[in-house]
Amino acid sequence: MTEITSLCVFCGSKTGQDPAHELAARRLGEIMAERNVKLIFGGGRIGLMGVVAGAVLDGGGEAIGVIPEFLKDLEVGDDSVTEQIVTGSMHERKNKMFELSDGFVVLPGGLGTLDEALEIVTWKQLRLHSKPIVVLNSGGYWSVFADLVRRTIDGGFAHPAVEELFTMVDGPDDVFKALAEAPEPNEEVLTSHL
Repeated sequence: MTEITSLCVFCGSKTGQDPAHELAARRLGEIMAERNVKLIFGGGRIGLMGVVAGAVLDGGGEAIGVIPEFLKDLEVGDDSVTEQIVTGSMHERKNKMFELSDGFVVLPGGLGTLDEALEIVTWKQLRLHSKPIVVLNSGGYWSVFADLVRRTIDGGFAHPAVEELFTMVDGPDDVFKALAEAPEPNEEVLTSHL
């Protein structure tokens, strides 16, 4: 496992109804600043994105926001970040975030966050990367995600080792231990269904 110097955080453009999500985002940002780990995120100043970036910056850390031009034009971009990268599309945004990151953390969010989580896990299944992925299950938010993945296994659509493509933790203080202990992707998650 390589040292984590930059971490991509996928999360919502809203804070959600459960206060646990905002607390988790803030604490994760504080930990990242303490560890001198650069934040790579969706570039928004709103929602959990704004919370985690604010905590990183308040702690003296670096935050790189990657935002597509159309969202920047809607004035949801955070201009206070260390660096802002404006892309032409959502696809370019995700690719740039991937390129800049040593690992991934998924906080609660909406359909965009779900899309990002599924894509980065799928890329790992396809052996396009071996970077660690941690799903932060604050308030039990992502339990249904784990259930869905289990359903793909039980339904005969995925190898049991797909559950090892990501690690689920309950709180931000468990994130870096999970990143360090993430297993390498099992070749069977790809070859078992080809």
